[in-house]
Amino acid sequence: MITVICVHNNQKILDDVLLKSLKQQNIEYELILIDNSDGKYKSAAEALNYGAKKAKNEIIMFVHQDVDLSYPNCLRDIEGMVLDLDDLGVAGVAGYYSKDHKKPIMYSNIKDGCPPKDVGVNVDHPIEVQTVDECLFIVPRSLFNKLEFDEKTCPDWHLYGADYCLDSRKLGKSVYIIPIEIYHVSRSESFSESYYTTLKNVVEKHRDDYKTINTSCGIWRTGRVGLGLNIIEDRFLRFMNLR
Repeated sequence: MITVICVHNNQKILDDVLLKSLKQQNIEYELILIDNSDGKYKSAAEALNYGAKKAKNEIIMFVHQDVDLSYPNCLRDIEGMVLDLDDLGVAGVAGYYSKDHKKPIMYSNIKDGCPPKDVGVNVDHPIEVQTVDECLFIVPRSLFNKLEFDEKTCPDWHLYGADYCLDSRKLGKSVYIIPIEIYHVSRSESFSESYYTTLKNVVEKHRDDYKTINTSCGIWRTGRVGLGLNIIEDRFLRFMNLR
């Protein structure tokens, strides 16, 4: 069985999107809902650590409140694919992949926005990547018992999944995107000051192990000069220079 964990702050969105699609699933699952409408939890890492410690099943799936599991077999397919992956650290539904050392491309079967649009290049089989998007990602309970989310490095709501992927790879585990179709209603890129603060923490934590960090919001060099490879590079560099 699979445990589904969601931190939420909008009951209507939760009811209309995630819970509605969960009710259509054709396998049993454990559901752990973490209400953060009062701001009790200051970070995703803190909230998800709390939820995961309560999980009873071996497969733990963290998912956003505005994710629609688009078809009744979705959880069944996730469970089957995850169980077939060797040395699994994290599985998700979107991530950057570079073939033959070419420029990385976002691969995903996610649709988002209104009207729904493809997020990336569709896949039909699992692909090993560096990190996955946080909208939906899966961790084996056996790994979580050894490795929790890093609340110090990620003290807010950004990059906690990317950091977890990087940590799991250091333990010899693999990170995959799997060909699961979902609809993420309001997927967005939030480049607030807190995003840059956490990005700086993640870069400094992992710079000795990774030349670049590939996140769903951008690809970042970890060298002390020339950080960042995407359209928000200049803003990030300016932020880094202020610290």
